[in-house]
Amino acid sequence: MTRPPTPAATTTAAPRTSPPTHPAPRAINLARTTATATRVLRQLRHDPRTIALMILIPCLMLLLLRYVFDGSPRTFDSIGASLLGIFPLITMFLVTSIATLRERTSGTLERLLAMPLGKGDLIAGYALAFGAVAVVQSVLATGLAVWALGLDVTGSAWLLLLVALLDALLGTALGLFVSAFASSEFQAVQFMPAVIFPQLLLCGLFTPRSEMHPVLEGISNVLPMSYAVDGMNEVLKHTDVTTAFVRDVLIVAACALFVLTLGAATLRRRTA
Repeated sequence: MTRPPTPAATTTAAPRTSPPTHPAPRAINLARTTATATRVLRQLRHDPRTIALMILIPCLMLLLLRYVFDGSPRTFDSIGASLLGIFPLITMFLVTSIATLRERTSGTLERLLAMPLGKGDLIAGYALAFGAVAVVQSVLATGLAVWALGLDVTGSAWLLLLVALLDALLGTALGLFVSAFASSEFQAVQFMPAVIFPQLLLCGLFTPRSEMHPVLEGISNVLPMSYAVDGMNEVLKHTDVTTAFVRDVLIVAACALFVLTLGAATLRRRTA
């Protein structure tokens, strides 16, 4: 006579469940963005060379420029305001592109994106962190140029500060964007001649854009650095806020926002 099956024999194993996956966040979350910015600032605090590059180098370049034209103060007045916006853009581009690439090659970016952290949160967090550094950088450079080096400005120094800050944010956005296309820090540095130098030559710093070849003038009209220099020149020549200044500021801000959006769209977890 066979025994009836025991209850243990008739029970079936519970189906295995896969670990929960985090849905990809769609909208930018303020808490996630702030946490990312705090992490980046904490890392920067332990990297004094990077802090020196971002904050002190523009000031040192302005100081050097002032005494290069020591015998011609008017020359410093004519180009000093323009370079006050160009120097922060260049330094923020260089530091941001390398720092973001280092996050990708070290695997940090891949681990972050495996968490409930969207690309928009990550890009916005980086922009917020480097933007905070850009504020310090712009304040120091503007204060040094106007009050210590005697830069003669017809308009308000606060307007100079505004344009310098927007230029630094534009450099941050460009650095975040081009870092997606570099596989090493050396390649990230190589993007500077491709992205920054053409704008530097065509922005109107060396010669008025209206006197360039028509083709080059047309190209300069679509480059954001041209409007950054134009905005600085408006402050240099006019006491009041002009329509042209408002236009230039809005174009630079719109370009920075557009490039940040492109940076979020092209952000990859790992560099091939």
